[in-house]
Amino acid sequence: SEPKIALVNLGKNLNLELVLIPSGKFTMGSPEDEKGRSNNETLHEVTLSKSFYLGKYEVTQEQWEALMGNNPSSNKGAKLPVTDVSWKDCQEFIKKLNAKPNGGYMLPTEAEWEFACRAGTTTAYSFGDKITPSDANYNDSKVGKPMKVGSYFPNAFGLYDTHGNVWEWCQDWYDPTFYTIGGDCNPIGPEKGSAKAVRGGGWGSPSPDYLKVYKRSYAAPSNYNYSI
Repeated sequence: SEPKIALVNLGKNLNLELVLIPSGKFTMGSPEDEKGRSNNETLHEVTLSKSFYLGKYEVTQEQWEALMGNNPSSNKGAKLPVTDVSWKDCQEFIKKLNAKPNGGYMLPTEAEWEFACRAGTTTAYSFGDKITPSDANYNDSKVGKPMKVGSYFPNAFGLYDTHGNVWEWCQDWYDPTFYTIGGDCNPIGPEKGSAKAVRGGGWGSPSPDYLKVYKRSYAAPSNYNYSI
């Protein structure tokens, strides 16, 4: 069935397209025999009790500019994902979104991000256990910069570029040992920390392991660079 889409009008004839992600239960993290596994990926059952909307594409530079009036991206292009935005910058973007009718926007939690990226799969990537340069934009793709959003096939939920292209900020504070605070139902990260979670890998990721569904990374909330 076609994914259910909601549109948010950003002005300048631009919409943010959001896809409805169903509620559900899944196993978050990676099995202990996984090649290239990190010790911050403990397997655990997670339940997301409510459905939620998530961007169909990474936010583009023209969308960011329509709302924020600036474009900080190193590699310029209207349909390229916006980069060089910190977690704090993203909060400003969200604040402007929330000033519109039907607010209630936020970044996804790590659990929501991983559930949405997996789209019902249990493999290392949403399309299987192997990745090739035709699946996503990462180091082996030899592109050397972000690609136009939606250049590769979507996952089963209809989301694009969850693997590679640019890393994505999550709402949660990052905690290496424990990311099920609040139990296994709608988990969120700790109440404070020094770094926010980023997910999905980017165009410069040297190893395809960085693009795996459960691979966790982090950056300080005021940090920004050309691949997040």
